[in-house]
Amino acid sequence: MNLQGIVSVAGKPGLWRALAQNKTGFVLESLDKKKNKLVVNLSTAKLAALDEITIFGNDDDIKLTDVFERTKAASSVPDTKADGKALRDFFREVAPDHDEEKVYSSDIKKVIAWYQILKDMPIFNEATQAAEPVAEAAGEQETEKAE
Repeated sequence: MNLQGIVSVAGKPGLWRALAQNKTGFVLESLDKKKNKLVVNLSTAKLAALDEITIFGNDDDIKLTDVFERTKAASSVPDTKADGKALRDFFREVAPDHDEEKVYSSDIKKVIAWYQILKDMPIFNEATQAAEPVAEAAGEQETEKAE
């Protein structure tokens, strides 16, 4: 699964794809059907790259990509509006070693909602590329223009 360039923006619903970088932040595009564009300033907005997110574990942190892989193999995925017990039981299946005191129901709902957004996208089934991130590529383009 190739989640490079996919981010979550604090205070904004859904997931976003990083299209380009400017001097103060990023140009993002929503992953929903509307394909809204958003320019975020890094000094005021908090971005989290999905390929770098980890979940609190009892011994070691669990990578979000590993949880998504196990979710893909799960027999059924509960709705985000399911009761807390059903969500916790499901999360015990896909992230058996998660720290139940630090991982809240709201976190589980967010992971399931993200999975629901990503599961039908082509990037979800792509192999992770060793290519450079969008941010670095955009920075190199600006350097070439300046020369």
